[in-house]
Amino acid sequence: MAIRPADHGIFASSATAAAVLAAYFAGGINSTGSLSTVDKFAFSDDSRTTLGTGLSAAREKVGGAANSGVAAYFAGGVVLTATVNKFVFAGDSRTTLATGLSTTRAEAAGAANSGTAAYFAGGYSGSTVATVDKFAFSDDGRTTLGTGLSAARKSLAGAANSGTAAYFAGGDEGSVVATVDKFAFSDDGRTTLGTGLSAAQFYLAGAANSGVAAYFAGGYSAVATVDKFAFPGDSRSTLGTGLSAGRYGLAGAANSGTAAYFAGGAATYASVRDTVDKFAFSDDSRTTLGTGLSAVNHYLAGAANSGTL
Repeated sequence: MAIRPADHGIFASSATAAAVLAAYFAGGINSTGSLSTVDKFAFSDDSRTTLGTGLSAAREKVGGAANSGVAAYFAGGVVLTATVNKFVFAGDSRTTLATGLSTTRAEAAGAANSGTAAYFAGGYSGSTVATVDKFAFSDDGRTTLGTGLSAARKSLAGAANSGTAAYFAGGDEGSVVATVDKFAFSDDGRTTLGTGLSAAQFYLAGAANSGVAAYFAGGYSAVATVDKFAFPGDSRSTLGTGLSAGRYGLAGAANSGTAAYFAGGAATYASVRDTVDKFAFSDDSRTTLGTGLSAVNHYLAGAANSGTL
């Protein structure tokens, strides 16, 4: 019988693993120090694996965004850096973009117009900034929007209605704010919602059910609150069931059409969590995954592969 070349493994080394629909949670810090870890939760069964290749350096207070179906981007962080790492979903291989953020900074928020561009907004770069950097997915080229946030701020959260707009919520401007800025993807024009968060908050997390609603969860006063902004009218409600415990410094990611995941965070600096809460979009009910992060962690970032949006 003729033996096919593949039987000798000739093609095995060049084969690329198929992309798995999943949430990715990257970086952060715990009592051991800053982390380069990237944990991956498969949406099919919520099982966790940890990527063999993590961030290019251990760092916390990173921003995350994704070109769903293609790659996740993790930007900036402490120690202050402009680095943007890209993880291609088919194989989970990591590269570092030749062009990073326009300035070294941490505490920026990410959101994406899937198929078009990622946006990283605000942060701290020796001082608080209003900058919004945009990375085109066609070539990963960076531009900086002429109109930034409505005020310089750090420690905010991002989420997006892919194809329509990015939302950047809360943050610290020297005082903590409830502001939600909205950037229309059609022209990158900014408006500020008439109704902001239900309370001023920072170190919160965002995730979105694209086409339906954005969710912003938790915050520095270790609250369990989850605010929901319904698209397209941007009306706000607050979920009857919040996080399983109040925490700050958590990360969000979503399986658009199915559920949002909020991972890690801390109730106090001495009480860091590995918890992953899941909110079903069908009824906004919350469950907590049986398997959490690979280690307790806070000040991490999230991004997700939900397939084509």
